Amino acid sequence: MPLESPDTAPAAEAVSPIPTASGFAPLRIPLFRDRWIASTISSIGTWMQDTAGTWLMTSLTASPLLIALMQTAASLPVLFLGLLAGATADIFDRRRLLIFWQVWMLASVAILAILTLLGHVSPWALLAFTFLLNIGSAMNNPAWQAIVPELVPRDLIPDTVSLNSASNNLARALGPALGGLMVAAFKHTDTGTGAVFVLNAVSFAGVIWVLVNWKRTPLFKSTLPAERIAGSIRSGLRYVRYAPDLQASLIRAFTFTFFVSAIWSLLAVVARRDLSQGAFGYGILNGALGLGALIAATQLPRIRRRVPADRIIAAATLYNVATLLVLAFVHKPVIIILTLIIAGFAWTSTMATLNTSVQLSVPAWVQARALGTYLMTFQGGMAFGSILWGFVAEHTTTPIALASAAGGLLITPPLAPRYKILQGPAPDYTPYQWKRPAPAPTSPAGKNAPLTEGPVRISIEYVVPIDRYAEFTHAIHQLRGVRLRDGAIRWGIFRDAVDPTHLNETFVMESWLDYLRSRERVTLADREIQDRVFALHHNPGLLPGSAPIPPKITYQLYAREIANPTPAPPES
Repeated sequence: MPLESPDTAPAAEAVSPIPTASGFAPLRIPLFRDRWIASTISSIGTWMQDTAGTWLMTSLTASPLLIALMQTAASLPVLFLGLLAGATADIFDRRRLLIFWQVWMLASVAILAILTLLGHVSPWALLAFTFLLNIGSAMNNPAWQAIVPELVPRDLIPDTVSLNSASNNLARALGPALGGLMVAAFKHTDTGTGAVFVLNAVSFAGVIWVLVNWKRTPLFKSTLPAERIAGSIRSGLRYVRYAPDLQASLIRAFTFTFFVSAIWSLLAVVARRDLSQGAFGYGILNGALGLGALIAATQLPRIRRRVPADRIIAAATLYNVATLLVLAFVHKPVIIILTLIIAGFAWTSTMATLNTSVQLSVPAWVQARALGTYLMTFQGGMAFGSILWGFVAEHTTTPIALASAAGGLLITPPLAPRYKILQGPAPDYTPYQWKRPAPAPTSPAGKNAPLTEGPVRISIEYVVPIDRYAEFTHAIHQLRGVRLRDGAIRWGIFRDAVDPTHLNETFVMESWLDYLRSRERVTLADREIQDRVFALHHNPGLLPGSAPIPPKITYQLYAREIANPTPAPPES
């Protein structure tokens, strides 16, 4: 099951806007409600397994590093596969992908359950199957989250993210305690954990059933041939490179999770060594985090309407510094439980805010790739942080590792002014409907040129009065980001050396097919930027009241050398 995952409803255009004062409006959509229930049950199974599996590792080994590697095994697949998962989810049918990866996760857990019940599980086998399970989760999550705009209206996305956080965190509140209780109910740890693994395998069946019965209507469907996976990954990376709003969310996600990962990766060590607790006690600590997260998920829609996103993240960051210090130096269970409840609140407030910022900062054509990059960044912070804090705890002490993480987290708030998120109204990413068809390229032989021919250079000639030159250069450099995000591999704006009122914009696409794709990717927000640029183009000699003439645009294909086997006739 995905972490902090948004969820489903009928196709967005078929759903009428619903008042969002309560934050529960998406639950009125029947398919979303069915999916929400099924995913909650599956998430409970996942959190039961997370607790039982980590506790099983503590019974198989005393190494803090191996115990911390359980969190790494859960995080590394997303780090390695996030972009691939996003690319496949933007190319292939998301419903079929989700069904495949849900079946993968069911099978991985079922095999691990059999090995555990038979007593044939070792620390490395447990890590291996945890890794396999999370390969499925890594490949599942971008598609799982990218279907949100297909299923709820765009203005319900923040509430949908919060409701899915509520689902995941209801599971986080109940799952760890139930998992710890079930392990403790059996005489042998491997028998109890094996039973938990069996229940988790069964829990995937409900999600699969909902997906099988879902009649999907995609929001964005290209009429062009599908991108290859490698090209899709490149275009996704290119978009991230030239999307400052998305970059801000990614940087904030990594810096937060890298340090806060110490809580998740070392909590089992704190429970066993510092608090002398068993599996049930560890489940209670995990459940305290989940309870706080659940409270946050239900209250966040109201909080978000009153408190800016950056302030929410800043408050959560400072509180997690305090949480790490409490875990390091205070060994009273009651104080730790109360601290973890608020820490869970802070965790979900941050994660849901960052997730929403990603959902609202990208258009439909690149949604899954952006979410894959976000999940890769998020889990990368968790994976690398878990390795580091586990290593520090192994070679020093757990309190030193937790205090070091607190110190590192304390220096991250100064980044906030530079990387702001959810500032102002969200851009309109509705696809722009072109009023003129794309030109049809021809070959030297007079036939239609293949779509794969390229590179393609587009050249646009502007005439700009000197008194509007500064305004034009500012606007055209905003358009630069649009061109590069949508597929251009090079871009430039050049002025005539003799007459600076004449300027020429050029950008290059890898092929004519990529140029056509770039047209499909233009949104209304992109078009507004282009219209501002075109409005500054001056038409010399235009009669007053006449309609403005747009700048001249030419399309050029690379002229490759063609051998001529027929000799030229001799001159007479």
